[in-house]
Amino acid sequence: MNEKMILLVEDNPQDELLTLRALRNAKLANRVEVVRDGQQALDYLFQEGEFADRAGPALPTVVMLDIGLPRLSGLEVLERLRGDPRTALLPVVILTSSDDEQDRLRSYESGCNSFVRKPVAFAEFAETVAHLGIYWLATNIAPPEY
Repeated sequence: MNEKMILLVEDNPQDELLTLRALRNAKLANRVEVVRDGQQALDYLFQEGEFADRAGPALPTVVMLDIGLPRLSGLEVLERLRGDPRTALLPVVILTSSDDEQDRLRSYESGCNSFVRKPVAFAEFAETVAHLGIYWLATNIAPPEY
């Protein structure tokens, strides 16, 4: 994949804004696409529905996925991604406010690559998101077919 891109799946406008701001402040020039519910995420990734004519890379470099989403939960999205050979190895980071141990367990059982709890304080949130962006876009080496 030539163009490294993040897909942010976030239904909370404030968390979306804070995430985008943190990535921008970390000087990550990469594109960030945003969808706001689980069905939109699947449509985006599989280029279906409203995203059938989407241009750009077939898949993002990483998906930052909230758990508590409308229409389909983040865990449902993750399970569908892992069940499809086109997205089975796509890096997925669960980025959530949930501190529920069962959410964390189910996320890993469903195949997430990382589970990150959103810090409440903005400075800590910004630092966490910046570290995630730097790691997944600059440090991590994706599987060969991606």
